[in-house]
Amino acid sequence: MLWEVDQAVVVVGDEKKRSTTMDAALATAIQDDHLRARQVLLPSTSSPRLDNNSLPVVSFDDGDFVKSIVDPRRERRPLKKYDATNKAASNILMSPMRSAAVSGPMLREAHANVGRYLATEYVFKLIGLEGFTISHVQGHQTTGHRLRNEAETSIIALMRGGEPVAFGISDVFPQAMFVHASSADDVKKHHVQGQSNVILVDSVIDSGKSVIELIKRVVRLEPNISITVVAGVVQTEAITEGHLFAKVMRRHGAGLIALRISENKFTGTKTTDTGNRLFNTTRLA
Repeated sequence: MLWEVDQAVVVVGDEKKRSTTMDAALATAIQDDHLRARQVLLPSTSSPRLDNNSLPVVSFDDGDFVKSIVDPRRERRPLKKYDATNKAASNILMSPMRSAAVSGPMLREAHANVGRYLATEYVFKLIGLEGFTISHVQGHQTTGHRLRNEAETSIIALMRGGEPVAFGISDVFPQAMFVHASSADDVKKHHVQGQSNVILVDSVIDSGKSVIELIKRVVRLEPNISITVVAGVVQTEAITEGHLFAKVMRRHGAGLIALRISENKFTGTKTTDTGNRLFNTTRLA
């Protein structure tokens, strides 16, 4: 039943009167199945179930919490996305990425350029900017700008293909933490705990399966974190209303940034695989 609701809330009563088997079932659902839930103590003097990290305590006296419950279903909200598909910048940046003559370091630099462009042009639109004081070259103090909560941001590169794009993003946001992840399990609690933002980066998103697993992992470890997904190319089908990737993105309020949205369903293998081209391993394929 908790899986079907918009906001999973466990009402916890007096310890002497409540189920003695629920803790184990909840722990399994949260740890193994990535259930995202919170608990309300009724009465407020009741002892909580599990711990506050696994099952955060909230109160009906909290206006923000109540508002989050009565808000429209997130799955029905439009997917937050930005892309440069029809811009000249996309045509220029995509050319070396699509060229069969470009591989290895030159291709990695081309991907990094995409990361720098997307970070500068779009990421701030989802996360925002903040001002800080800098010394002007003319000798007075003025206001500079950086990504909002940049020092509390984690950039997670989905290996191998996402690394060069992620490095480009890191160049623009140098205070952000950088994390390598070959799978969702590579993301540990200390990578996201206490962070305000996480930027998940891949080169190409086809079905979005790998990114979905990363999103589920991140929100289990840090439920209130802001999620932004960045990719060079995203398949059109993945962001259609009924697709699982789009559903998961909307459910968790994640935003999407892509250089290009493509209807081309071609999936690279062996010599055309992005990872092999990036790292000159096509002869090993």
